[in-house]
Amino acid sequence: MKSNRSLFELDLLRAMVTVADCGSFTMASARLHSTQSTVSQKVRRLEDMAGHQLLVRGKGDVRPTDSGETVLAYARRMLTLNDELLDALAGADVAVTVRLGVPEDFAAGRTTQLLAAFNRKHPRVKLEVTTGLSRDLAGNYDHGELDLILIKQRRNSREAVARWPESMRWIDSAKSPAFALDPVPLVAFPPRGLYRDEMIKVVEGMGRRWRISFTSSSLSGIQSAVAGGLGISLLPARAVTAEHAVLTRRQGFPAIDTMDIALLYRPTADPVVQALGRELSRMLDRDRK
Repeated sequence: MKSNRSLFELDLLRAMVTVADCGSFTMASARLHSTQSTVSQKVRRLEDMAGHQLLVRGKGDVRPTDSGETVLAYARRMLTLNDELLDALAGADVAVTVRLGVPEDFAAGRTTQLLAAFNRKHPRVKLEVTTGLSRDLAGNYDHGELDLILIKQRRNSREAVARWPESMRWIDSAKSPAFALDPVPLVAFPPRGLYRDEMIKVVEGMGRRWRISFTSSSLSGIQSAVAGGLGISLLPARAVTAEHAVLTRRQGFPAIDTMDIALLYRPTADPVVQALGRELSRMLDRDRK
């Protein structure tokens, strides 16, 4: 037996995995409830034990080296085994937690069915699903608080594992149309929310005056406001209901083809996270056929 061989400390391995997942020592230290210097020291100790540089510290991010990728793969397995042991001793039945972020219009229907099927295939995986505005989901992902996200974004605005064009529709109330009003009332997401700038640009291009009549960060709030006659809006095609009337080129509204649905997860993500990402990708591929 080689009893004099070094034993890698799980605490050091966890520090490296967290830095790799977050892409930043600062964000990793916050996630680990530690200081940046402490996390840096742990990674340096691990590199000393491994005899290799494991992370490349760039200006904007931190990336694993080839040796770092090898250590990350083993580190995840070792940390998973440690968690499984703790769960077994505690009588728990959850081995991996996957933190998924999706926009509100993806939180039901096919997505829920997919997640249920995925959970049946991986019964020991706990799914934590967060819904919200794409900008908030992207921020949470960048801060290491989510493992996997589906977001809406302006086309090619950031790198993604996969992306699909988002079909958009201009909508008004079917019962109480508002487009003929002057100024045109607009129902919008909060400032910096997607679609808001596009709406204003198009309406101004028509030579029409406009005003923001209703603002909500909730998709259902936007849908209800338009249906009730509070104004027109721009939403994904899947969000149009029977209570809405679709506005077209006949009324002067151009097609909007500048939006994407983007799937993001880290190259170093847990295999279960990557498996869920592939399932979501296949679902969106089917939707486009």
